[in-house]
Amino acid sequence: MIAFDILTDGLFAAVAGIGFGAISDPPLRAFKMIAVLAALGHACRFCLMTYLGVDIATASLFAGLVIGFGSLWLGKRVYCPMTVLYIPALLPMIPGKFAYNMVFSLIMCLQTVNEPDKFGKFMEMFFANSLIASTVIFMLAVGATFPMFVFPHRAFSLTRH
Repeated sequence: MIAFDILTDGLFAAVAGIGFGAISDPPLRAFKMIAVLAALGHACRFCLMTYLGVDIATASLFAGLVIGFGSLWLGKRVYCPMTVLYIPALLPMIPGKFAYNMVFSLIMCLQTVNEPDKFGKFMEMFFANSLIASTVIFMLAVGATFPMFVFPHRAFSLTRH
């Protein structure tokens, strides 16, 4: 049952990664790698959060690292820059629920300006959701770009012979 949940999570992330990749028009040879990276990264975050109880920001950092190092390794195989592979693979992990709740609570906050109790509740929700969404996005970016700083020569020579 656990393996099924992990595989299902990875499969849906792979499909989403391919969809996000199609928007940026990468070479056809990159689609398989984008799917693999999206599946591995999302499954890593899913396992850390579900089975080990890790918070979403830390789990996103590790998932970003998996995708970043994976794009460094797989980029040489398909002759593509890292960004072509890791950006579409990261997009399924953007915390949409928190971003939606952030905007919703901002709108509700503006509509309840004259009701201090409701205003305070929605303002608190806005800041909490903003903090979580921005932290997760920041951690994903740090994790994915970290390999470029650790191996700069390798990262910039992926498309050179």
